[in-house]
Amino acid sequence: MAATRFNIAIPDSDLEVLRQKLVLARLPDELEGAGWDYGVPLADIRRLVDHWKDGYDWRKAEAMLNADLPQFTRDIEVEGHGTLNVHYVHKRSDVDGAIPLLFVHGWPGSFIEVRKILPLLTAPESADSPAFHVVCLGLPGYGFSEAPRKKGFGPIQYAEAGQLVGHRLMLALGYNEYVTQGGDWGWRITRAIVAKYGPNHAKAWHTNMPIGSPPTLFRNPFLYITHMIKPYTASEREGLRMTREIDETGRAYHDVHDTKPQTIGYSLADSPVSLLAWVYEKLVAWTDEYAWTDDEVLTWISIYWFSRAGPAASVRIYYENRVSQTEQSKLPVTVPTGFAYFPREIYRFPRLWKLSLGKVVQEVEHEKGGHFAAYEVPELLVSDLRKMFGKGGPAYGVVKTSKGYPETL
Repeated sequence: MAATRFNIAIPDSDLEVLRQKLVLARLPDELEGAGWDYGVPLADIRRLVDHWKDGYDWRKAEAMLNADLPQFTRDIEVEGHGTLNVHYVHKRSDVDGAIPLLFVHGWPGSFIEVRKILPLLTAPESADSPAFHVVCLGLPGYGFSEAPRKKGFGPIQYAEAGQLVGHRLMLALGYNEYVTQGGDWGWRITRAIVAKYGPNHAKAWHTNMPIGSPPTLFRNPFLYITHMIKPYTASEREGLRMTREIDETGRAYHDVHDTKPQTIGYSLADSPVSLLAWVYEKLVAWTDEYAWTDDEVLTWISIYWFSRAGPAASVRIYYENRVSQTEQSKLPVTVPTGFAYFPREIYRFPRLWKLSLGKVVQEVEHEKGGHFAAYEVPELLVSDLRKMFGKGGPAYGVVKTSKGYPETL
């Protein structure tokens, strides 16, 4: 399981193919005054396509990513699925006793989501502030990680499969004890990690997308009674309203990924415009009025376009999740757990629904931010982690033995 240093280097021929596809793109018409009601506005896609074709500089973005993110690949054995060559970011702090942290992204994200929090996490804010050795796992089938080749590789397989990808990576790096952070699919994967490998190895869990369900009398009698007599707060009512709205008007992508990922895969793999529209819609709809620049959007999308397995591989996790969930996903979490609540997160449930997810020691409700918190509001997410693991924090000192190994390549 030796590591190999990785730098992104897309061949010129791939750049030319992309440009030719953009030149030949055929865009649909649009109803007058449609705005965002029918999907991504034509004016936005036309502007982005023109810039992608004639103004955007992938080589500049590639150099930025290579300079900012220490990247590696490593073969990881996954029971039933052979060896997968996994791409990851690994940056060690210069601080002695820094806390190993495994960061896991989701869809439509990638390893780029760690870029803004990486320098903040590795450098402490003060003497009482913790520092972190950060590992960002590029999920199999995303970015430059190899994709699974067999059916049945869902979130539990990402996190479990007998030979856990994220866990085995942390052990291979010498981090016998570590903490986790994740949103979107990352929340489910990191939860499965701490459920199976805590408290011996995975010592704590933090998520910015806690998903819960109403407590039941038999499983959580105290929470059930409290839930029945305690009214929801204004924020909780608004969260439920937004969640219902997402289910009614913004869930079509999920249903397609859930049921026919191969069908949408042809479009995503062959048409950069289709991929752009499919993902750009979520970048806008799921953020809290984040001021995306066109270059930011196109770098985000280009990582999918140039990904090792192609963009179709990234959506199969939805199908596998639907057909192959196991009891592993229901195991209790006994390690310290922290929740961050952001107002534009796509799923927002009442607080009591989520208290059964783990041993909750920290909850922070923010006034801004959305689904891509690490990218939108990195300082807020990092602040939560510093408070949770710093001196006086509810998870202070949970990691005691992990020193890790510097990547010497």
